[in-house]
Amino acid sequence: MFEANGLMVFYENMLALNNVSLACGNEQIIGVFGANSAGKSTLMYTLAGIMLDIRKKEQMAGGERITLRGEISFQGERVEDAKPSVRAKAGIILCPERRRIFPESSVLENLEIGSYLATREQAEETLEYVFEIFPALKAITRRLGGFLSGGEQQMLAIGRALMAQPKLLLLDEPLLGLSPAIQYLLAKSIKEIKEQRKTSVIVAEQYARPIMPIIDHGYILENGSAVVEGGRRELMDNPDVKNAYFGT
Repeated sequence: MFEANGLMVFYENMLALNNVSLACGNEQIIGVFGANSAGKSTLMYTLAGIMLDIRKKEQMAGGERITLRGEISFQGERVEDAKPSVRAKAGIILCPERRRIFPESSVLENLEIGSYLATREQAEETLEYVFEIFPALKAITRRLGGFLSGGEQQMLAIGRALMAQPKLLLLDEPLLGLSPAIQYLLAKSIKEIKEQRKTSVIVAEQYARPIMPIIDHGYILENGSAVVEGGRRELMDNPDVKNAYFGT
């Protein structure tokens, strides 16, 4: 369904992604794990097409030169040169790091903003589903986004992404700054989204412990390179992975 081959991103003379390849099949959850500055967000921005916009803005402002290399295919079509809006219409939807909700808009308004690619019927059905999977949001539909807790904001960010009708949902650090209880609740929700919405998911995360048990396949990034990959059990049984991410 989705495949990236030989992705490379250069910021001037700094290599941010180094020959990274990954694949995500239909109704799979793919994990991308790594410490801060491993290249996770650069990878997610590249998959979503946002790096094209960043490169263009840097060119227009006379800033640092960004070079992109590699191939990205989605449902049999090459998309590495497609704009983020084109990828979104095709079903590649990014839920960005640090939530990026609209703080002065209500919960309901944030969700409605996310439905810009949906028909009225799709928006109504998906809104019901968002409240089903995140019931905490249903009780606070009129509350402004800026007054939500971190966990509520992350639920809202994922819900807003679902409103855009993703076929491939890209989650960038969804557990960042949240309590262990909320992290495990969100991990459970991600698994339910895959199973109930038949949605493929790529999740980039530093906190592997809650996410590792729900993935079908995973990649470990270090300094922009994929140094280890394997299935869920293979990674969880890997001594180096266990030491780095599970403290055992």
